[in-house]
Amino acid sequence: MSHLHELAFLSRQAALELATLSAESRNQALTCMASTLLRNKDQVFEANREDLRRAEESGLAAPLLKRLRFDDEKLHQAVQGLEELAKLEDPLGRTTLARELMPGLNLYRVSCPIGVIGIIFESRPDALIQITSLALKSGNAVILKGGSEAMETNRALYLCLRESAVSCGIPEHFASLLSSREDVAAMLKEDELIDLIIPRGSRSFVRYIMDNSRIPVLGHADGLCHVYVDRDADLPMAENVTVDSKTQNVSVCNAAETLLVHRDIAASFLPSVASKLRDKNVRLLGDAETGKIIRCEMATEEDWSTEYLDWTLSIRIVPDLDAAIRHINQYGSHHTDAIITENPDHAEHFMQGVDSSGVYWNCSTRFADGFAYGFGAEVGIATGKIHARGPMGLEGLTSYKYRLIGHGQTMTEVKLGHLSYTHRDLKGSME
Repeated sequence: MSHLHELAFLSRQAALELATLSAESRNQALTCMASTLLRNKDQVFEANREDLRRAEESGLAAPLLKRLRFDDEKLHQAVQGLEELAKLEDPLGRTTLARELMPGLNLYRVSCPIGVIGIIFESRPDALIQITSLALKSGNAVILKGGSEAMETNRALYLCLRESAVSCGIPEHFASLLSSREDVAAMLKEDELIDLIIPRGSRSFVRYIMDNSRIPVLGHADGLCHVYVDRDADLPMAENVTVDSKTQNVSVCNAAETLLVHRDIAASFLPSVASKLRDKNVRLLGDAETGKIIRCEMATEEDWSTEYLDWTLSIRIVPDLDAAIRHINQYGSHHTDAIITENPDHAEHFMQGVDSSGVYWNCSTRFADGFAYGFGAEVGIATGKIHARGPMGLEGLTSYKYRLIGHGQTMTEVKLGHLSYTHRDLKGSME
């Protein structure tokens, strides 16, 4: 039995035990995690300093260094997230359908954990806390593989979380941390023990995972987000939303990478917004028409499909709303896209026409976040359409089972005409 196979087996056993634990037990473990992180913060910060030192020596780009840094601010955000998550309603045991099939035979659809989830995520240590805590709250066991740049920080955080959870009666293998690419390759082969893989990374990386595993994959790919400034936009609002979408944090998947501007207002809007973006040290790329209005570098075809995760923004002038929608659907990653307009018909047309997990009207793309949505946190942004879409929080980490409760009914009695279906919807939970 290989190391990874044994780990997957132990994770499966932990998942079966987790599914039977009370909400109170899981919530107690979350609050214990929060206090343990605070108590061990010096060790975590020291581990993070070591990761940052190695990353700086390797020449890691500044925006990626920002993602890697785990400081007091991020610690307190993580602690707050754990405490808020513990207060949320239990996602398990919810009755989402109650139906009488015939008198005395009642059907219920009830939420339950998925089981064992393998999650491969980027070099952002706070993601480990979010993923682990969401898995615990939703009764799932999780096998984690973070980016190598955050190896020391991830290990320190993982040990804190596991220690505190186990002390509260949670099975030891509710969470496991992998350390090598070879472990990932082995994990992808464990289709009998692992129920779902969630890769967070580039499209090519997600495609690699899909092509090399029989385990269902829920891809969390690029965040190539757009802001479209409509002909009927409030221009000061459009400037503020554009600048925030791009610059509030450039290294995250919900930061805007492309600005689309209606031709009729381009000459009025672009000079002012370009000035504000340059004040933030944003490098501007534009199409030929944009270049006639503001000073910018010439954008290439490749730029329209590039997730920069940096201080770069591509700009394109479009003739109308439909052209903006076509551009987004062709080049975007189906993550989050926003329209700025005072015309509700244009907003509705945009939100229906853009094929993304998040479509926004008059607000920043930076709100595409599980914590902002009130989900407690997120394991990532799902850009597909099956099972979960958008910020994937507790609900996205659950499945359901059908419970049928009867009093000795048989199909023979139905076929003989002694019993007949009523299919009457019931109110409330199981009766």
